[in-house]
Amino acid sequence: MAGGPAVQDNNRPVRITVLGATGSIGQSLADIIERNPNRFEVVALVANRNADLLADMAKRLRAGAAVLADEARLDDLSAHLAGTGIDVSGGATAVLEAVDRDTDLVVGAIVGSAGLIPTMRAIRPGRRIALANKECLVCAGGLFMARIRETGAELLPVDSEHNAIFQVFEADKADQVEKVILTASGGPFRQMAKADMARVTPEQALKHPNWDMGARITIDSATMMNKGFEVIEASHLFPVSHDDLGVLVHPQSVVHGLVQYKDGSLLAQLGSPDMRTPIAHCLAYPDRMEVPVRKLDLAEIATLTFEAPDLDRFPALRLALDAMKAGGGAPAALNAADEVVVDAFLTGKAGFMEIPAAIEAVLETMGGQGDLREASTVEDVLAIDAIARKRTEEWIAARRL
Repeated sequence: MAGGPAVQDNNRPVRITVLGATGSIGQSLADIIERNPNRFEVVALVANRNADLLADMAKRLRAGAAVLADEARLDDLSAHLAGTGIDVSGGATAVLEAVDRDTDLVVGAIVGSAGLIPTMRAIRPGRRIALANKECLVCAGGLFMARIRETGAELLPVDSEHNAIFQVFEADKADQVEKVILTASGGPFRQMAKADMARVTPEQALKHPNWDMGARITIDSATMMNKGFEVIEASHLFPVSHDDLGVLVHPQSVVHGLVQYKDGSLLAQLGSPDMRTPIAHCLAYPDRMEVPVRKLDLAEIATLTFEAPDLDRFPALRLALDAMKAGGGAPAALNAADEVVVDAFLTGKAGFMEIPAAIEAVLETMGGQGDLREASTVEDVLAIDAIARKRTEEWIAARRL
């Protein structure tokens, strides 16, 4: 990826700071670290408000510091960690101070736009950034990648599809790449009629056939918006044109990403649908480490299938692709609107097919009002985010009148 190699003394453990420690990425990462206690040193764990889980993780991983973004639970965290010698703090300033601690690798896994500022702050010379927060690239990709280039930091993608492409994308032969292809499982409604999708419940949408993920990303997978976000991310991560990025629906979730070269070669990365594989790849890079995941048995699997995505039944993917091509503030507005309306769906305030409808309406309104301008600072990105959230809330409220 962009940036130069981080300097690492192989005679000492890799020092790690984890932003978003109590989420699904953080939990998978913790499992790997616990299995390799002499290989890694946890400098700091940062979470939003789950004091109980953060305290448990900090003790298990022997972290130097535990930080809560939400100060309301700080007393609980302090009580849990009293006498352990682990530094405890809370609040936005404390999060940034944790980022500033001396470390080799920062795992950016804070969910949502809240991850923008601390992850941007983490970028500095000699560091590796293992990126799992999609907002950094979806909402502020130009700013984020410019910062990576300016500092010479090294960026490693944690997301399974981007990590897969990273493994088979020959950076020194980028001019010989014809196409980068991300795969999508198709979610739980891959074969459902469009008319029936309007009646989908949150309980149905949360039953992903292959992956165990958080609620929002699971719904985004069901609408295929998540795949759209991933294409936007890929447009920043890999030096290819928008027209050279594609999506294939692959229900088995065995092939995670493919790169087509000019000579006709199609290179693919395959693996079990387990996030510990791409996380371990980032932790050990450029080496590989033992991970207790189920190894693929292709004879047992026997059949792998692929199909083109249906943009009529899954308009969210079309909206994301259009936002990528439009550029400016469109991807940031897309992400914010999606977050608000997905929450509304999960709480019974919006229907499943109203998710893309709301997003499309908000993008049209903001575009007409000149609110999708190019962002030159993170503050500009957050301003676009705030407008999109407000417009989405207004759309949802109007539909319920």
